[in-house]
Amino acid sequence: MKEPKTAINPKRADDFPEWFQEIVKEADLAENSPVRGCMVIKPWGYSIWEEIRNWLDLRFKETGHQNAYFPLFIPLSFMQKEAKHVKGFAKECAVVTHSRLEEKDGKLVPASPLEEPLVVRPTSETIIGEAFSRWVQSWRDLPLLINQWANVVRWEMRTRLFLRTSEFLWQEGHTVHATKEDAEKEVFAMLEIYRKLVEEVLAIPAILGEKSPGERFPGAEHTYTFEMMMQDRKALQGGTSHDLGQNFSKAFNIRYSTADGHLEYGYTTSWGVTTRLVGGVIMVHGDDNGLRLPPRIAPYHVVIVPILAKPEKEKEVMLYANLVKEELSKIPYHGRQVVAHIDSRDMRGGDKWWQWVKKGVPLIVEVGPRDLESNGLVYSRRDDPQLEKKKMGSKDFVEHVDTILDEIQKSYFTSAKEFQQKHIATDIHTFDQLKAFFTPKNEEKPETHGGFVRAKWCGDPETEKLLDPLKVSIRCIPFDQTKTEGKCILTGKRATLDVILAKSY
Repeated sequence: MKEPKTAINPKRADDFPEWFQEIVKEADLAENSPVRGCMVIKPWGYSIWEEIRNWLDLRFKETGHQNAYFPLFIPLSFMQKEAKHVKGFAKECAVVTHSRLEEKDGKLVPASPLEEPLVVRPTSETIIGEAFSRWVQSWRDLPLLINQWANVVRWEMRTRLFLRTSEFLWQEGHTVHATKEDAEKEVFAMLEIYRKLVEEVLAIPAILGEKSPGERFPGAEHTYTFEMMMQDRKALQGGTSHDLGQNFSKAFNIRYSTADGHLEYGYTTSWGVTTRLVGGVIMVHGDDNGLRLPPRIAPYHVVIVPILAKPEKEKEVMLYANLVKEELSKIPYHGRQVVAHIDSRDMRGGDKWWQWVKKGVPLIVEVGPRDLESNGLVYSRRDDPQLEKKKMGSKDFVEHVDTILDEIQKSYFTSAKEFQQKHIATDIHTFDQLKAFFTPKNEEKPETHGGFVRAKWCGDPETEKLLDPLKVSIRCIPFDQTKTEGKCILTGKRATLDVILAKSY
């Protein structure tokens, strides 16, 4: 039997990295820029990020956080104030050393050395810490809850659109609290917001837990994460929430006067997610026909493609399409109205249909002269692997569109959850077994090896280095511990901690 033609070449099973790049291209999400390692996010890709941003921004404000903006440039001396922090980011920093350009021998050259080099923001704990030292004076100023939407530069050697670029977009929250307990509550509250975003909006199952010492954010006392499994069974860190203790408060003198007049250092947190989440959506939900967007994150819920094969009926068809759009836009859907778009471009209906399939729109509707007579329409669901076209009365479609969208949302999460559970191995107990699991023996069936391993670990940070040759890391110490005793996957010693191990992006 001949295989059905698909829109993306190569297929996932043949070349997953190239498949990913083709989806980015065919869905018109982004492109490489002339600046090595940076990307141009195109309107469709940016609109997905906007939906993520809008959802998060509302939740941050509902919990008392305010948006602010801090400088892109950070004095080098600020980076040096927290030793672990500067060591952790030193290799990724881009540094500005000159101002002003002059022409010399027909070329523009930097002319004026700066008195102090400026680091282009890799993260903002230091520059924000300096501001907080001025903003926090009394216990009445606490808690201080600030969020920033910004860009970040980390000088990556190997880059990939949306997953690891030298410049990317993110939000970074920074807070100060009077007590350690209040700071801990903040860290977990923000992680819960991220969980809701990823599982309830992006339809991606997440494993929540604490980072091991080797994976901890530089300068933090504790880093908490949510890890997602991609369809190539690698892990993608979706976001992190950091308990910074008093490390940055002491480095930047963030002190407050207590109610009884004593001076105390505050407890700080930071937390963030990035445009990497768009890459996660692609790699978790995409298929061999392109992107598949969960409805709650889709810029358009419905795209209407008018079939204009008969010139004498064009006006009537367009009026009918606009009527359907108008009725759809009255339907509420998870904090928005249903967003319907009419594709009125002068091109073949079939070509339009395939473009929207590749862009991942949840529902594609076609209306033509025959539908005028029956007050009907033809629609296809993007979660249907066969992309079957079904007929329905336009009134019934409008009445049930929110239910259909929820079915699509649920189907994406259920499918991703089943895939995740299928590829978490719990029967790997020795280091030799771990090596075999992450080393495919049969290149014709790579799906038989790799994924996540849930195993015991003794907790010794030095043992994490044993994983380096395998290009595997401890992704997290999951919150749902079994609390049973076993043997460490790395050393064979007595161990009680459960950990998730995987290759990652």
